[in-house]
Amino acid sequence: MSMILHNQWLCRPISKFIFSNLLPTTYAALVLPPKHVITCSLFVVHATNAPFPPHGVEEFVENDFDEPKVKILKQKVEVLGIRFENSCLPGQYYNLFCPKCKGGELKERSLSFHIVPDREFAMWRCFRAKCGWCGRVFADDKDLYSRSEERLGLEPLGPKLIAYFKERLISEETLSRNAVRQMSDSKTVIAFTYKQNGLLVGCKYRTTGKRFWQGKGTEKILYGIDDISDAAEIVIVEGEIDKLSLEEAGFRNCVSVPGGAPGKVSSKDLPPIEKDTAYQYLWNCKEYLDKAVRIVLATDNDPPGQALAKELARRLGQERCWQVHWPKKDEFTSFKDANEVLKYMGADALKRIVEKAEPFTIAN
Repeated sequence: MSMILHNQWLCRPISKFIFSNLLPTTYAALVLPPKHVITCSLFVVHATNAPFPPHGVEEFVENDFDEPKVKILKQKVEVLGIRFENSCLPGQYYNLFCPKCKGGELKERSLSFHIVPDREFAMWRCFRAKCGWCGRVFADDKDLYSRSEERLGLEPLGPKLIAYFKERLISEETLSRNAVRQMSDSKTVIAFTYKQNGLLVGCKYRTTGKRFWQGKGTEKILYGIDDISDAAEIVIVEGEIDKLSLEEAGFRNCVSVPGGAPGKVSSKDLPPIEKDTAYQYLWNCKEYLDKAVRIVLATDNDPPGQALAKELARRLGQERCWQVHWPKKDEFTSFKDANEVLKYMGADALKRIVEKAEPFTIAN
């Protein structure tokens, strides 16, 4: 029974999940790290031959939490009525009682609360449709967004990268809406800014030669998460450029996984939440995914992409998943992904293909 609950919780809304009322705290407590241990990730590499080789990948180091900042943040939100039953550790997501709607008739823990790993700010959102209360507070009362872009060394895209995206039929309007930037000291490195509730919570970098890495402290969430905050139907793709491509075809309710695809489908049972590290971005975005009644998987048309679709369906619930089948390019090959279809067939064709997604089956 325990394993069934662990493996199926993502497929059920919080309000219907059977053990939500049995725990003294939220299920987020299941994934808390040991006290005084935090993730100190310098870079997370998703391709070989990265132009700036990392010295540490997902290291766990002993360190004291920055208690003064955490206390300031907790004091500020407690004034607003947000209450904690136990400690609230940075980097974790908590479901608390919303002081505005009180959880409605079901008394749900509908308020998703989070202190970012560097303790600079806290943010929250109530996921009850009739409430939706959201906000943020800063530890130092400064504008974090502009300061973070400057701190990360980001700037607006220059002519060279605008031309790079133009070749892929991605417009400047789409790039601007998604806050796509470039590194100030390397004009050929694209910076995909990750935002949640409008706040910059991380960055993923890509060279035009398809080398990827993530910046220090980047949140493990889906790219474009704010675009599905109220969506009943969503599309999940394998990369940030594919998310931008779907937007060109009229789909704003689209997100991308942050870390690419697995080599193959695991033959093991789904691991418990705290050990499912490769798909932590799904757990962190559970409140958004719970509201989706139809999920279209538009992953790459190669073995890793197909494996990713199956792993996502295992966690999201096969019964609400559909899968896109990319068309033939010629007698021997098929189109690989959304951007390739956009580039060679156009936005209207891409839209039609996604709309023709079929119910997901293991045979797919």
